[in-house]
Amino acid sequence: MSISRHPMSYRFRSYLPVVVDVETAGFNPHTDALLELAAVTLTMDENGMLLPDATYSCHIEPFEGANIETAALEFTRIDLNNPLRKSMAKQESQALGEIFKPIRKAIKAHDCTRAILVGHNAAFDQAFLNAAVERCGIKRNPFHPFSSFDTATLSGLAFGQTVLARACKVAGIDFDGREAHSARYDTERTAELFCCIVNRWKELGGWDLTLQTTDDTH
Repeated sequence: MSISRHPMSYRFRSYLPVVVDVETAGFNPHTDALLELAAVTLTMDENGMLLPDATYSCHIEPFEGANIETAALEFTRIDLNNPLRKSMAKQESQALGEIFKPIRKAIKAHDCTRAILVGHNAAFDQAFLNAAVERCGIKRNPFHPFSSFDTATLSGLAFGQTVLARACKVAGIDFDGREAHSARYDTERTAELFCCIVNRWKELGGWDLTLQTTDDTH
């Protein structure tokens, strides 16, 4: 079969999976601060196997008037007064712009039409991302506004585990608990987990690129 587009464009209805993780100062996306954001773009090799591609991450300054729960900071071990963090942290609009730009390029490079968020308990990450997009008045959000892939659900199906560290252990993915709750680290492990599940499904005969149509209609 002659494939005119990147094979990724056939796999998820022309959506490009992008793994996202956020670290926050609470559970309410509209009132609590977004403190870290990380994203991993995915790609596909010539055999149809999914692979992590590139990682992007930012420390973020709490938006004006944001609520900050002490318990949340203790859980994530984020020190807002750390001089190194202060020197690296960006305003929400700048952070979103810096992460969205390469995601848009990856969408185009893979002949996809939009990104679809992949997250561990994805609804949480999606809610905070959407709230930040709304606060910043961003008109061109590269992500689908409500569709997502949840690796907590997928790993529950594939491995009988819904906690990220435990699912990674069963999948044979190294997971260092001391690094957990860093958006960058958790996103990279989630990306490995998602690729592992998708690729195992393919190996079991669940998806075959040669059976996909080259027609542009999705």
